[in-house]
Amino acid sequence: MLSVRRWAARHSRLFEALYSGFEKVLLTLEPLIRRIGYQRMERPFAAVEKVTKRFLFDSQMCGTCTLGATGMVCPMNCPKKMRNGPCGGVRSNGHCEITPEMPCVWVDAYTGSRQMKHHERIHEFQQAIDHRLAGSSSWLLEIRRVSGRDDNISDSK
Repeated sequence: MLSVRRWAARHSRLFEALYSGFEKVLLTLEPLIRRIGYQRMERPFAAVEKVTKRFLFDSQMCGTCTLGATGMVCPMNCPKKMRNGPCGGVRSNGHCEITPEMPCVWVDAYTGSRQMKHHERIHEFQQAIDHRLAGSSSWLLEIRRVSGRDDNISDSK
């Protein structure tokens, strides 16, 4: 899983472009999704998202995805669950202080973000996780946010 995750970070520009196109498709489909109902769509969306994002990015499905801001690296893979940059324990070789054989998630995130068109997003402050959203589709959450229909999002599960 680590090798695929690191490969995805090295190709973050490609995934950024793919997601941008995917988001446009989802926004086009938003009226249909709304008509069917976000609650009905949650389970199938979350299932597809879980398989796809777990394979490519080792996503932990926290419900508040930051891949687009963190170089296509899921910060929840950090043993300390750091969401806003590395802890003070990054080893001199770029590995994790908790799991010495693992490269620091944030070293990979920074490397991946430098390749992205919107590379400055790595400096955006990431809000704390709303644990009520764990396991839910961040894709649906995002299209609701972008389309202005984000009322009662945490109640959508």
